[in-house]
Amino acid sequence: MVTPSHTAEYPDAQPALPPRSRGVIALLHENCTSCMLCARECPDWCIYIESHKEEVPATEPGGRARQRNMLDRFAIDFSLCMYCGICIEVCPFDALFWSPEFEYAEFDIRDLTHESDRLGGWLGSVPPPPLPDSRVPEAKEVEVARGAAAKALEAYRISQTEPEGLALGAAAGGDAAGGDAANGGDAGSGDGANGDDAADGAEPPGGPAPEQRPEQQG
Repeated sequence: MVTPSHTAEYPDAQPALPPRSRGVIALLHENCTSCMLCARECPDWCIYIESHKEEVPATEPGGRARQRNMLDRFAIDFSLCMYCGICIEVCPFDALFWSPEFEYAEFDIRDLTHESDRLGGWLGSVPPPPLPDSRVPEAKEVEVARGAAAKALEAYRISQTEPEGLALGAAAGGDAAGGDAANGGDAGSGDGANGDDAADGAEPPGGPAPEQRPEQQG
């Protein structure tokens, strides 16, 4: 018999794309730190990044001000992009994602350079990440990270539940104990010194010794 055709009548019928389709790259502007890793690793050099440094004031009294990279421009030239996905893989801050959208053809090749505002507009079509496979054993790093997070949460809970007065009292008690110990040591030293002085100036038994007078000359 004849095999039926599976041709989709696009654009009247939208194709059923797989969940990991590589259509266009979406940018989450808030996560980008202008580290330039994606631009350096891109084999086609189709990513353009411009940034400047701004000084961030200290958050605590006596702290030092820091400098932060502020993103001015992030653009991708899709006329050069080969859709390898290296930029998404190397991004350490999860600022780039794959979107299944593919309907962005242009009559002018210059319009295929998407700036940050247009790249951010693709975020609405980014699918959620797939659920982990239950058949795959959990990585050891995940267990270590979970234990460290549990310890940090427990320490934070204890610090929040402990009254501030108790902590201040303990600190004051420690200072007072240190001061008393120092004063006791000074007093002991003083008593020892006074005892030595008294021992040096003590009178012999039987009263003071008679005063020696020179013999009178006859």
